Amino acid sequence: MEFIASAVAVVLAYLLGSLSFAVVVSRAMGLADPRTYGSKNPGATNVLRTGNKAAAILTLLGDAAKGWLAVWLAARFGPRFGIGELGVAAVAVAVFVGHLYPVYFGFKGGKGVATAAGVVLALNPWLALATALTWVLIAGFFRYSSLASITAAVFAAFYSAFGWGFDERFLALVVIGGLIVYRHRVNISNLLAGKERRVGQKVPDALHPRH
Repeated sequence: MEFIASAVAVVLAYLLGSLSFAVVVSRAMGLADPRTYGSKNPGATNVLRTGNKAAAILTLLGDAAKGWLAVWLAARFGPRFGIGELGVAAVAVAVFVGHLYPVYFGFKGGKGVATAAGVVLALNPWLALATALTWVLIAGFFRYSSLASITAAVFAAFYSAFGWGFDERFLALVVIGGLIVYRHRVNISNLLAGKERRVGQKVPDALHPRH
């Protein structure tokens, strides 16, 4: 029963994670498909390159909310169905993977930073605060969202291990952090080459939708 319940929760989390708010919001607001300009990443940072802050904020909130909701539901209602800490950790990874490889959009998704933030918030608010502060400090000082995201992803697992031990939550954050670094491999190359775009830098092609 526990395995079946956990498996169902993981599948549902993946399907929820597959909702790409960058694409949905951009379509609803008449903006270009975020997969066609800038970094071609369907995420809030790339949407911000249109200059439309409202669209970027909605994308950020939507992607974060789905990560938070999946994990919160699993943690809140999972125990009555026999879903333990390992099952919750699996749900955390599943909703994140859904964002990276969404079934609704040809398995071509974003880099998962906002969704990971929602996941971390549901796992532990204090952990989320420490991770968010790390992102803000790096982004504010260097003005590179990618560098801030990579650093925060790595430190999230470190904070979790230091504060709460090497538990299931730590394992989930290691997987999520590793995937975030992997998804930023092009950004890492651009950072090393001095070609990475800074936060808020506009891209002309982002201003007009492609049909």
